[in-house]
Amino acid sequence: MTNSFSVHTIESAPQASKALLEKAQTNFGMIPNFHAVIAEAPTALEAYMKLHELFSQTSFTTIEQHVVWMTINTEHECHYCIPAHVMLAKMSNVDEQIISAVRNKTEIDDTKLETLRKFTIEIVQSRGHVEDSTLQKFYSAGYSKQNVLEVLLCLSQKVLSNYSNHITHVPVDAAFGEFI
Repeated sequence: MTNSFSVHTIESAPQASKALLEKAQTNFGMIPNFHAVIAEAPTALEAYMKLHELFSQTSFTTIEQHVVWMTINTEHECHYCIPAHVMLAKMSNVDEQIISAVRNKTEIDDTKLETLRKFTIEIVQSRGHVEDSTLQKFYSAGYSKQNVLEVLLCLSQKVLSNYSNHITHVPVDAAFGEFI
C-alpha cells in the first residue's frame, strides 16, 4: 500500500468535489494543492471550505484572524499552511513584525495581539484545558467569551487542514514557495 495521495484536477476529482474545486479556482485563481488533495473526500473539502468561511465571519479583525491561523499552523508545524498563510497575511497587509513574531514564536509588539497569540498557543498545547488565569488575561485584554469559541472554530479548521497536510504530504504550491 502506498501513502501517496492524488493532487486532483477538476477532471480527476470525485464528482462531489468538482464544484468545490471550481469554487476554489474562482476564489484563488488556482486550485491550491491542499484543496486538490483533500478533494479525495468531498465532505472533508466542503467542511474545510465552510469552516474557513465561518471563521472569516467571526468578530475578530482581519489581523486577529491571521494571528490565530498562523499561530495554530506554527504550533502544528504545518509545512503547507505556514507559507500559505504568510502569503495571505502579507496580501491582507498584516504588519511584518506580527508575521515574523508568530512564525518565529516570539512576542508580538502589540499587547492585545500577543495575548491572542499566547491564548491560542495554550489552547493548542493544553488541548483545551486552559487555566482560569489564562482566560482572565484574555478577557482583560479586551476579548470575550465569544472570542474563546471563535478560536476553537479556527482550531477545528486548522486541525482538518494541518493534520491532512501531515498525512498526505501535500506539495507546497509554487505561489507559496517564497514564504517557506
